[in-house]
Amino acid sequence: MTGLNLPKKCGVMLLPDCTLFPHGGLPLYIFEERYRIMLEEALAGECVFAVGRVKQSQDGGEDIISEIGTAGLVRASREGDDGTSQLLLHGVIRVRFKEWLEEKPYPYALIEPVITTPLPEEKSEAAMKTLRGVVEDATEKLPLDIRSGVATLLGQADEPALMADLVAQQFVHEPDLRQILLETKSVGEMMSLLCAFFEGLEMGD
Repeated sequence: MTGLNLPKKCGVMLLPDCTLFPHGGLPLYIFEERYRIMLEEALAGECVFAVGRVKQSQDGGEDIISEIGTAGLVRASREGDDGTSQLLLHGVIRVRFKEWLEEKPYPYALIEPVITTPLPEEKSEAAMKTLRGVVEDATEKLPLDIRSGVATLLGQADEPALMADLVAQQFVHEPDLRQILLETKSVGEMMSLLCAFFEGLEMGD
């Protein structure tokens, strides 16, 4: 959270099957009145709110809100003449929703940071090389410009946690797996899950 103080409470945008990772970007269109208020108050303060995944019930029961989400920083916001807004939220840190509060007209929660367990330094380089390799293998049949973009993305990561989050944000689209990855506290385990995911992929066929 360099240069940013994580608030103890913040607004939460609850989205069906949507997971944001730290270091990832999420474009949002704000049109509901409750979220317009949330955005206005966020912009007047630290420009922070969180994204939480809602898993919709298939049997008519209550929807489930995942316990872990991501606090993000509003990077850019443009309000239209009709009061709606388009914005880009930049994921900053995993958070746990400890308690849902009734103080606001929008979802509002007491939060705490979720700190991942890093890989030992002596294993970091090998783990990054392995993940980079399976990503490159899985994308080798894609057009050159896409592969160049993949190489650029991987080149942005100088440590395992950053690489894992960037790769998960960009390439994993299955909602349950995204949430599992977000909730995985061990960076080593997260990288193993990602490697297994890519080894089962065949892109470009």
